[in-house]
Amino acid sequence: MGNYLLISFLLFVYGIINAHSQLFVSNQILPPSCPAPDPTLNYRPIIGIVSHPGDGATGRLSNATNVSYIAASYVKFAEMAGARVIPLIYTEPPEILNQKLNLVNGIIFTGGWAKDGLYFDVIKGIFQKVLEKNDAGERFPLLAICLGYELLTMIITNDNNILEEFSAASQASTVQFVENVNIEGTVFGRFPRVLLKKMSIDCLVMQNHHFGISPERFQANKDLSSFFRVLTTSTDENNKVYVSTIQATRYPIAAFQWHPEKNVFEWGSSRIPHSEDAIQVTTHVANYFISEARKSSNKPVARQVLDSLIYNYNPTYGGKEGL
Repeated sequence: MGNYLLISFLLFVYGIINAHSQLFVSNQILPPSCPAPDPTLNYRPIIGIVSHPGDGATGRLSNATNVSYIAASYVKFAEMAGARVIPLIYTEPPEILNQKLNLVNGIIFTGGWAKDGLYFDVIKGIFQKVLEKNDAGERFPLLAICLGYELLTMIITNDNNILEEFSAASQASTVQFVENVNIEGTVFGRFPRVLLKKMSIDCLVMQNHHFGISPERFQANKDLSSFFRVLTTSTDENNKVYVSTIQATRYPIAAFQWHPEKNVFEWGSSRIPHSEDAIQVTTHVANYFISEARKSSNKPVARQVLDSLIYNYNPTYGGKEGL
């Protein structure tokens, strides 16, 4: 009898709960279905990052002549905005590099030191591919950082001596926006106005270079001034002014003398800005670049992408080597 009463009671309680549950469901307002994704955008963008000669630790990790590296900060920079990365190893045969170029939706040229030899030739060849793809109607963005910026000026002017010397190694700095510059559609177009103002007052970007180009030399060179427009300038430790951000007028190409990837992901120098505002600078640059990559119509076979992703390689931790 006891067991019978217990079971009956539980069933009774369940009936009450179930009745209230059905009443609740019938009275609530169901949300509308999620809108369909924009069919013109690619929500699985892939970014190709060109490797740089050496081990990234001045030989402390490897002295092999054919070794090259990609700093993790560039990979995570692309990933933080929703992309995946395929390494473009500059020593690979041209046919392999071309195959990889057909798998990606945008390119990053990294910082570094190499300005000649095979590396220069590969960068020049990839840059030509970027122009060709865009001229053929495919949206194919390029982000060039520090050395990448410098190499673009050399390639576009066909002058390996176009650069000038500056003292801006391991230096946090401001960026000064060119007077009356129109930033709509540029890398700074979606930055909050408050953050743009802070960039001209607070040291929110990291400079780490010995070369650059002055506004006077930049504007005097017809190849440069017709291809790019100057967005910002910065000042080195000797108060010499150099061009620090440029954007192509006809192509989705932006170039920085400074390092947008360092604020969030690098810790080797105490001068790298890590404030909340500095983090926002990195975030907005990454979001801009990947938003451009999403406009790419190239959607390669998934298996080919998976076989080429950077996760097929074993990372090497260099933080203990003084990086």
